[in-house]
Amino acid sequence: MSVKEIFQSMDYGPAPEAAGDALAWLVDQGDRFGHFIDGTWTEVGETFESRNPATGEVLAHVTQGTAADVEAAVAAARKAQPKWAKLGGKGRARVLYALARLVQKHARLLAVLETMDNGKPIREARDIDVPLVARHFYYHAGLAQLMEREAAGMEPVGVCGQVIPWNFPLLMLAWKVAPAIAAGNTVVLKPAEYTSLTALCFADICRQAGVPKGVVNIVTGDGRVGEMIVTHDGVDKVAFTGSTEVGRKIRQATAGQGKSLTLELGGKGPYVVFDDADLDSAVEGLVDAIWFNQGQVCCAGSRLLVQEGVAERFHAKLKARMDKLRVGNPLDKSIDVGAVVDPVQLEAIRGLVDESGGDIYRAACEVPEGCYYPPTLITGLAPADRLMQEEIFGPVLVSGTFRTPEEAVQLANNTRYGLAASVWTENVNLALGMAPKLVAGVVWINGTNMFDAAAGFGGVRESGFGREGGWEGLSAYLKPSGKTKPLARIEPKTGKPDEVGDALDRTAKLYVGGKQARPDGGYSKAVYGPRGQLIGHVGIGNRKDIRNAVEAAQAAKSWSGNTGHLRAQILYYIAENLEARASEFAARIDAMTGAKTGKAEVAEAVSRLFTYGAWADKYAGDLRSVPIRGMALAVREPVGVIGALCPDDVPLLGLVSVMGPAIAMGNRVVLVPSEAYPLAATDFYQVLDTSDVPGGVVNIVTGAHAELAPTLAAHLDLDAVWSFSSTDLSEIIEGQSAGNLKRTWVNNARARDWMGNDGEARAFLDQATEVKTVWVPYGE
Repeated sequence: MSVKEIFQSMDYGPAPEAAGDALAWLVDQGDRFGHFIDGTWTEVGETFESRNPATGEVLAHVTQGTAADVEAAVAAARKAQPKWAKLGGKGRARVLYALARLVQKHARLLAVLETMDNGKPIREARDIDVPLVARHFYYHAGLAQLMEREAAGMEPVGVCGQVIPWNFPLLMLAWKVAPAIAAGNTVVLKPAEYTSLTALCFADICRQAGVPKGVVNIVTGDGRVGEMIVTHDGVDKVAFTGSTEVGRKIRQATAGQGKSLTLELGGKGPYVVFDDADLDSAVEGLVDAIWFNQGQVCCAGSRLLVQEGVAERFHAKLKARMDKLRVGNPLDKSIDVGAVVDPVQLEAIRGLVDESGGDIYRAACEVPEGCYYPPTLITGLAPADRLMQEEIFGPVLVSGTFRTPEEAVQLANNTRYGLAASVWTENVNLALGMAPKLVAGVVWINGTNMFDAAAGFGGVRESGFGREGGWEGLSAYLKPSGKTKPLARIEPKTGKPDEVGDALDRTAKLYVGGKQARPDGGYSKAVYGPRGQLIGHVGIGNRKDIRNAVEAAQAAKSWSGNTGHLRAQILYYIAENLEARASEFAARIDAMTGAKTGKAEVAEAVSRLFTYGAWADKYAGDLRSVPIRGMALAVREPVGVIGALCPDDVPLLGLVSVMGPAIAMGNRVVLVPSEAYPLAATDFYQVLDTSDVPGGVVNIVTGAHAELAPTLAAHLDLDAVWSFSSTDLSEIIEGQSAGNLKRTWVNNARARDWMGNDGEARAFLDQATEVKTVWVPYGE
C-alpha cells in the first residue's frame, strides 16, 4: 500500500505489545499465588482461576481467602500500625516516593499484566492507568511530607479495610492505598476476584520499596472475603468502590460499629451537548466517555443528551465514528475497544440491550469471537426507561434530546446517581452556569475522564459519599487526636403530673416553613425543672411532622443559591437579636437544667453565630494544580437538606452549633432539639422570625429522639443526618440511611465539648459541604 493510499484510507496495521515479561513474571511466581500478609507470601490454599478475558487463557491460580486469612491480615496490620504512624509523615513520604519510582520502573510490566488480566486496551493501561498510579503515590508522598504541619491535631484512623473493583484494578488500589498509608494507617485490601494479578504484583513492589511488614496486606478471594474484611471488629475504616447495591449492603453491615466509611459507587453520567459545541470534538470526547475501558467505568458518559437542533447531525457523526472503532486484541496498540472483563458481565450487557426498547445501532466494525461486545447506541428512549436510569457497565450509549438549558439540567439530574457529568459548549457563560446546577461530584467542561491525585473524585446521592484525591481524600483517613469520653444519657426531668400551670395555654408549637405549627398528633408533654416544677409544655412531633418539615426545607432551596455575603448578614442578625434577649434565654436554660451556666451558654451561642457568619463567605473551595492546560476547581457546595438531632446537654448552644455551619454553607435544616430541655429551641424560633431567615431554611420539630431518628434516617428527601443526641442512635441512623445512601455523622455515644473548640471545629464545615470538582481546560 502506498503512502497516498494510506492517507486516503487512514488504515493502519496491528501493533501488538509483547507479553513475554508479564508471562515470565507469572512463571517466576509459579503461576500460583497465596496472600500477601505481614510482608510475606502465605502458602497457596484453595484456588480459583484468573483468566485473560480476550483469549480465555488461564493466567494464574489465586488463593481463595478464608476467615483465618482475614484474621491474620488484620492482626498484622494492627501490630504494624503504631510503629508506622510513629515513623512520622516525613518518614512515610520516603517510602511512598520509593513506591512511585518503582511503579514507573515496572510500568511496562504492570500495564501488560493489567491488560491481560482485565481486557482493557494496552494503550489505556500504559498511557492512563499506570501513570496515574505513579502520580497518586508521588502526590500522597507530598501530602505525607506536609501533613504534620498542615493537618495538626489529627491522627491516623488505624486499620483500613479496602475493597476494590475489577474495572481499574491497579488504579483503584493506588486511590485507596496511597492516602491510607500516607496518613499513617495500615491496610488490608481485597482486589476483585476477576482481576487480582496487578495487586499481587504491587505486593512484590512493596517489598522492593521497603514498606514495613504488615503495613500493606492483600487478601484475595470472592465477595465473602470482602464481607469478612468490612465487618471485622479490628477494622477502623472501610473504603469501597463498586456497585451501589453492594455499597448499600456495606452501609447496613457496618452500621453502629463506629467505623469510618467512604463509598464510591455507580453512576449514569449525563453527557450534555449544546448546539454551539464543537461537534467533532464532542464526538471524540464521547468516544472516550463511553467506550473507554469498554464502558466499564462508573463515571462513563453513558447518557447522551443533545440539543434538538443538532441532534440528527450529531448522531450521524457519532455513528460514522463508531463504525471506525477497532474492537479486538487488547494487547494491540491500535485497538480502541478491548474485551469485556468476564462472560458473566458480557451476558448481563446483552440481556439489558436485548430487553430494551428504542432504536439500537451497533457499530459496523468487526467484532472478534469471545468476550467482546460492539459499540452500541440506543436512541428513542423515554427519560424513565430502564436503560436511561440503570447503569449498564458496558460499551452501550443511550441518547435523548433537549430544547433549553433548563430542560437539559432537569434531564441530566433525572437519576438516582450523581457521580460525574460532561458539558460541551463554546459559550463559557453557559458552561460555568451549568456546572453548579448539575448534581454530580465531578463536572468536566468540554472534556471527559480527566483525573488527577490533586483533584477530589467522588459522588453524591446513590453514587456514594467521600472523596478520593486531594486534601479531602486524605482527611477521610484521619481523625481528631486524643481520646473522647463516653456520652452520658440525659433524661428529661420529672414532676407531678397533676400540677396546675398557667391557666393560659402556652404550649410551644413546632416551627415548620417559617411558621409555628401544631403537632400532627395533637399531643404535648410537660417540661419540668430540676425541683419537679412545671416550666411549660412542648408538642410531640411525629412522622408526618418530619415529612412536613422536610417538604418545607426542600421548598426553600433558593437559600442554597444565595451569596455567602447574604447568608453571613442573616447569621449576624440572628446573633444580634439573640444577644438582645440574652438574659431571658439564660434564665430559661437555668430553669430547665438547674445549673448556673445559662449566661455562659448564651454568650458562646452568640459568638458561634458570629463565627459561622464569618465563615459563610470564606469557605468556598480552591484551585487545584493539575497536569493539564486548564483548571480544576474544588468547589464547596451545600449538602442540601440536613436532618439533625441536637445535643441534649446544652440546649441552646447545641442547636446553634448544628444550625450555624449548616445554614452558613447554604443548607436547609430540620432540627430535633434537646429532648430533655426543649424550651430553649422553641424560644429561639422567635429570634429566627425577627432575623429575616426565609421560611423553610430552619425547621424545628420537638419530640423523642429515639422515635424521630428512624424517620429522619430513612427519609429519601434528606441528604444527610447528624446525631449528637445523648441517646445512642448511631446504629439506627447509619442502617436506615442506606435507603438513599445519605451522608451520616453520628457520635457513636462519645461526648463532645460543646463549650470548647470541638464545638466549632472545621469538621462542621466539612460535613456541611460536598466538594465538586469542575475541570475547565482552556486554549485553542
